[in-house]
Amino acid sequence: MRKELEMNPTSKYEFTIIVPFFNERENIQRLEAKLSDYLKKSICKSVCVLFVNDGSIDGGDILVQEACSRHDDFHYISLVKNTGLSGALKAGIDHCESPYVGYIDADLQTDPEDFDLLLAERENYQLVLGIRAERKDSFVKRVSSRIANSFRRMMTKDGVSDTGCPLKVMQSSYARKIPLFNGMHRFLPALIQMVGGTVLEIPVRHYPRTAGKAKYNLRNRLVGPFKDCFAFRWMKKRYIDYKVVSGNLNQKQS
Repeated sequence: MRKELEMNPTSKYEFTIIVPFFNERENIQRLEAKLSDYLKKSICKSVCVLFVNDGSIDGGDILVQEACSRHDDFHYISLVKNTGLSGALKAGIDHCESPYVGYIDADLQTDPEDFDLLLAERENYQLVLGIRAERKDSFVKRVSSRIANSFRRMMTKDGVSDTGCPLKVMQSSYARKIPLFNGMHRFLPALIQMVGGTVLEIPVRHYPRTAGKAKYNLRNRLVGPFKDCFAFRWMKKRYIDYKVVSGNLNQKQS
């Protein structure tokens, strides 16, 4: 007799918040407090958190496991090695079974409470993403981000002003369709549009980083996005989408 698989706990929720993290030990306790507080008052009827440990080596993964033991609505997966933000985010998406999935960075430069601003439009758009209002980053970081965003818009024609904002809500059925490649996280609006979805931007709050170290520098904020834009253009021309018109997989056998 075949052993039944255990149900994925995220299937019990309407909305799953994915939190990819790599060496964010100094932020974990504050992250636990902010997320647990938000879960109590979200406009969604049921919300859970899925931490994705992207190969951390600073002990932050232990703190996350302890936080999950204290909260029934907290869950985690750990990757074998560091894959980068795109890999960790896609792993989270692939392991979520809730109708809606969100994303926030572990550095808490955005506020979980602002998810409600995005969730208000979750049924109308396949991706709702934040725009960082009054960014609290350094001058160099703001300028490099502005240059990268301008080049991305020119290359992708996605019409989005700020793909780097780490606060997003997606319909899971569309999120699962997007292909994984290096830099995927920079092209979520264009990718959702590519698979037939629509996108909306909404201003959200932004804060300075107060703990931990940023994972990006001037080089990977400019050189990486430029290279990834050409990879996206190459991939888009070769992307294949299919729709099944009929079949008998769902027919009951007598």
